[in-house]
Amino acid sequence: MTALAPNPEALLDHRGNPRAAVEMGLSYEQARLGSAFHEAGHAVVAMAYGVHVVSSEVIAWFPEPGEYGVTGLTAYEFRPSMPWQFAAQCAAGTLAQVQYLMVHGLWTPDRAASCAAVHDREQAIDLLAENGYRLDRDRVPAEGKSWGQVRGMARRRVGRLWREIRTVAHAMNENTKLTGEQIAAMTGLTNTPMTGGAA
Repeated sequence: MTALAPNPEALLDHRGNPRAAVEMGLSYEQARLGSAFHEAGHAVVAMAYGVHVVSSEVIAWFPEPGEYGVTGLTAYEFRPSMPWQFAAQCAAGTLAQVQYLMVHGLWTPDRAASCAAVHDREQAIDLLAENGYRLDRDRVPAEGKSWGQVRGMARRRVGRLWREIRTVAHAMNENTKLTGEQIAAMTGLTNTPMTGGAA
């Protein structure tokens, strides 16, 4: 945790634009744990699909007295041969965060809507397009998938891996940053080696 904002790059999406800031009406502790669940959802689902996870972290800061900011970052290897699994892990963060709100009695329609990390969806759409795959926001394109379909894939994985996501989220909340190897050790999942060598 830092008193000032983190490295400005941590607050940008993959296009270099600022990520949307939302007010969820939660205490600092609740929002920090929610962000840890979001990142744990990305990391655990990615690892379960055989994607190498480098690290996953929650980032928190206090820009002014009585104000806080929280976000997170999960670093992994993008594998073009696994487009739909990549898209599903992008969707898993929001789904894990909404599940956290529900399990902890914090869910409201507005809070659930605030979890919709549009930057995760847009990253999936852009990276898949760069690699010749069609992922659409609102419909099923020819020879492609819709965001709703990959959210369905992610929902099933989040449900099956909830114990592992919960374990990783609480450890991340306590330790701020976890390596892929630490996540593998605490979940029993395999952190598949990076393509072409070590991370």
